[in-house]
Amino acid sequence: MSLVTFSGFPRIGLKRELKRALESHWRGAIGGETLLDTARLLRARHWRLAVDAGADVVPCNDFSLYDQVLDTAVLFDAIPARYRPVFSGSALDGYFAMARGHKRDGHDLHALEMTKWFDTNYHYLVPELEAGQRFALACDKPLAEFIEARELGHRARPVLLGPVSFLLLSKTVDGSDRLALLDALLPPYVELLGQLADAGADWVQLDEPCLVLDLDNDDRAAYRRAYAALAAARTPRLLLASYFGALGDNLALAVSLPVDGLHVDLVRASEQLDAVLDALPASFILSAGVVDGRNIWRSRPERVLPLLRKAQACLGDERLWLAPSCSLQHVPIDLEAETALDPRRRAPMAFARQKLEELRVYADALADLPEAHAALAAQQALLDTQAHAPGVVNAGVRNRLRTLSPQATLRRSAYPTRRATQSETLVLPPLPTTTIGSFPQTDALRRARADHRAGKLGDDAYDSLLKAEVERVVRFQEHVGLDVLVHGEPERNDMVEYFGEQLDGYLFTKLGWVQSYGSRCVKPPVIYGDIARPAPMTVRWSGYAQSLTDKPVKGMLTGPVTMLQWSFVRDDLPRETVCRQIALALRDEVHDLEAAGIGVIQIDEPALREGLPLRRADWLAYLAWAVECFRIAAGGVRDATQIHTHMCYSEFNDIIEAVAAMDADVISIETSRSRMELLDTFVRFRYPNGIGPGVYDIHSPRVPDAAEMLDLLHRALDVLQPEQLWINPDCGLKTRGWPEVELALGHMVASARQLRRELQLPA
Repeated sequence: MSLVTFSGFPRIGLKRELKRALESHWRGAIGGETLLDTARLLRARHWRLAVDAGADVVPCNDFSLYDQVLDTAVLFDAIPARYRPVFSGSALDGYFAMARGHKRDGHDLHALEMTKWFDTNYHYLVPELEAGQRFALACDKPLAEFIEARELGHRARPVLLGPVSFLLLSKTVDGSDRLALLDALLPPYVELLGQLADAGADWVQLDEPCLVLDLDNDDRAAYRRAYAALAAARTPRLLLASYFGALGDNLALAVSLPVDGLHVDLVRASEQLDAVLDALPASFILSAGVVDGRNIWRSRPERVLPLLRKAQACLGDERLWLAPSCSLQHVPIDLEAETALDPRRRAPMAFARQKLEELRVYADALADLPEAHAALAAQQALLDTQAHAPGVVNAGVRNRLRTLSPQATLRRSAYPTRRATQSETLVLPPLPTTTIGSFPQTDALRRARADHRAGKLGDDAYDSLLKAEVERVVRFQEHVGLDVLVHGEPERNDMVEYFGEQLDGYLFTKLGWVQSYGSRCVKPPVIYGDIARPAPMTVRWSGYAQSLTDKPVKGMLTGPVTMLQWSFVRDDLPRETVCRQIALALRDEVHDLEAAGIGVIQIDEPALREGLPLRRADWLAYLAWAVECFRIAAGGVRDATQIHTHMCYSEFNDIIEAVAAMDADVISIETSRSRMELLDTFVRFRYPNGIGPGVYDIHSPRVPDAAEMLDLLHRALDVLQPEQLWINPDCGLKTRGWPEVELALGHMVASARQLRRELQLPA
């Protein structure tokens, strides 16, 4: 019978146990050993759940306290010199210093840069390397977790990030060639694989997700050199894992490497199966990723079973493994916990546990067990009925989209005309200061929201509390001296969930948490039907904040691409069609905000770069509809209405033309972790509109002083004109505490005032 396995599991726990333990540790409430005990408990629980769901082999070393790429850097001693003094006192403190920054005991350390893991909403820490970098096997995490799983009675397969992808996902701080470090990196890999072989590991999975990217000859040569060196050593059998797309022109390379098996993504790229089967060496096993590791819908047997039958006919059962397309870390843990969901809505869904159960049924069907065939037939019939379920199709939305004019994507005038009009209307100083949107969400505020949802706090009392919080935020911003204010978003739980709750076509879970980075978890909404806006969503609170002050207050919206990317999206319509539906709903909100007197409206699109296809040949089509959707949302407003957008943790140099085509009046971007390196893009491309490069990294508890922020602004002015420059944090402030925010924003305003004096600009 074909083996059922998987390459990774959600780490955070069903009720976010890891998040709570991490944050308790960072507060000093629990020690390191208590944190590690929680991690061991979660690993044991998740392995048992997977085996009970039908998995034959479980992965190990997929668990992380923060991020698997950071784990790999620490594992092989790729620790920048500035962090080593902290490591010498405590390895755990050093690890979190790399992840979050560190400002105590005489140390003042920035965190490593963070960026998106391929085209997902997961963020990884970018390792810093340099010419002459030395590597060594510095800890025993993969070995220890393999032994841990085996002692609990499980068949386990260690999972490692492969050496070439590790280097390609890293950065060199001196501009040297990352791949030149390969020969130095390989000996510790060989040493670790030998230790795992000695411990009894019969297979090790080496994740090489970069195999689905566009590779050049140097990249391909690095793969050949790396795997030749591994094959020459004593290692377990090696499974080479690709995911998130097709191998395409890298297939010949992948099957030429001296490994023992290949994992391919047959959800994102089912069309590659024939080519893979034709090319696969006779000695290889094939791990077929047939269940979607990135979405929450049950698989369609009418699509999956023919693929598996074809693979089985070619390979037999012993050489065919059944698996999700990628690690299950991108989906919630267990649908059974969603007891409040309408059973009709829950029926077509599958979380991590249910996906493993599906794979077990497919394996049984390949073995021709009658009950498995009956189960798959019932699943297909269920999914067929969903297309006609109430709420799935909205004829009005579809007709509106069908008749949408190209004029809907246009502003009334070009940017220079708009800029002049906005200057007269808004009357802002040079180098205006603002924030990205949210202010700290205190424990008291979260408790009040939870009590209101549970019916323990009445509408009037909750409303009064929110009004008081909005006024507090407005008065603080006036006091600190910001120029464009926000209402602080105290009524919002999440930047996507908040809007989805007010739109038709969305549904929500209670425990559908997934990890975004570290302890940051999000609960993506589920798009099951056509999207429509029954009523205004933000006008009341933005209007209330504006009534409290003479300074402009920004209306705050999440953009259509981000609403799409950060949701679990229906799989029966093209993604661009769903995105256009969201854009139309947001367009209505933008026009209602404008009618209510809100003169600055921010439409956040942090996920624009994230949605970019992994192959360059596919970029043009995606960027065309993504930019179109933003322009639909912002189109048609008056010249005096200033449209902002925000993007974070993304490289923009290769899509800057598309960013410019969005035609926002002001963009704000993350630049503080990279020390303004992202602005190098603007040397090549002279962006014409306003730009707010972030000067405060809000994902770290470290508070920079005014001199540090001023230095970043000087760097920004090396490539930007003063009249373009806005001054703001990197991102929203909801995850920070009020003392940090008060101090940091005070420093930010002071740096802006100092720069105005230096440039002899009016206050």
